[in-house]
Amino acid sequence: MLRNIVMIMFLYVFSISPLFGCDRDISGVEKPHSLNVDSVYSWFINMQQPNGLLLSSEQGKNVSLYDNALAALVFTSYGDYGRAEKIFDFFDSRLKSEMLVSPGGFSQMRTVDGIPVDNRPRRWLGDNAWLLIAINNYHHSVKNSKYSSLASALSSWIISLQDADGGLWGGFNAKGNRISKIAEGNIDAFNAMEGYTDFHQKLLGYFKNVRWDATDQLLIAWAENPPYKYALDLHSWGYCTFENFPKAVLTKADRYLNTQVSTANKIPVSGYCFDEDKDVVWLEGTGQMAVAFIKAGMEDKAQRFLSEMKKSMVKSELYPGSYALPYTVNHGSSYADDVLWPGVDTNPAVASTAWYLFGMKRFDPLSLGYKKNIPEAHQFWINKP
Repeated sequence: MLRNIVMIMFLYVFSISPLFGCDRDISGVEKPHSLNVDSVYSWFINMQQPNGLLLSSEQGKNVSLYDNALAALVFTSYGDYGRAEKIFDFFDSRLKSEMLVSPGGFSQMRTVDGIPVDNRPRRWLGDNAWLLIAINNYHHSVKNSKYSSLASALSSWIISLQDADGGLWGGFNAKGNRISKIAEGNIDAFNAMEGYTDFHQKLLGYFKNVRWDATDQLLIAWAENPPYKYALDLHSWGYCTFENFPKAVLTKADRYLNTQVSTANKIPVSGYCFDEDKDVVWLEGTGQMAVAFIKAGMEDKAQRFLSEMKKSMVKSELYPGSYALPYTVNHGSSYADDVLWPGVDTNPAVASTAWYLFGMKRFDPLSLGYKKNIPEAHQFWINKP
């Protein structure tokens, strides 16, 4: 969620006139086009550049580390390991020149030629953690440890960010200064780091003491700003990361539900906003909720929101026969009042389309890091005061 605010500052996309891919019946009401999941996956294949990376959106200019971690997970879920390896190979080749250069970590955003934006990398905890999640899933699927050096470097860097209170700093900005602690990135790291160690125990202490509202039984995004105290992805990712996390957190996400008219397809689409201002339907976040609903056995809700997402599919302007989702249904604000970028509601985007495919394939990228055998005494979410 806060990762997306940072992306707004870097992600320059062209506004394009979409090919709606919709049929119109005689009543004048547009209905979703006919498509299958393979036509969505083909968009991912076409988006991969010769160096292995994927631009964050069609007609976009920049490459996101998080989006490429998601793309590697999509390829892995399809058993298309060679394409996942192209992404990992890119970062593996920059282990010494970027990852291990002080203050460490891979850049959050780069140009399509692989150079960090303005050649001044922002090293974001959450994005690096998602790359580790993708590598872990790949290793588990292919039964090898091809990228063990890359995984080890990522793990060591994540551990180095742990503060005395157990929380993890958010990484480093372009000037090399520490980024404040972000709940979302801390969840990512908890899942990415294998097993249950002293690192995890300390991190749970941080969540309990700093990021948990015992009354509402919800994780806190921004305690100092009550209108934005909670955020959608802490519901879905929290449920998919912490063992025995209360299923009620998913229904409590109803506070973000809203319906907007699709900018691209001119039909109403229901889904979840980033936060409680409910001015947009965030398709990536709605896909995350669908994956969480599947994990919780709430099948009707999962299928409902996957169907809603499908209504927003747009036909690729560059790759015939391919479809993908824009990042949001309509234009508005991201988390808090940060205005989203032009084209966010029309240009096909990696993040939203990846989470749609995860839902359709019933693939939970956080499942591998879920079973940590956390001692019951440490599960503060089931131990009410």
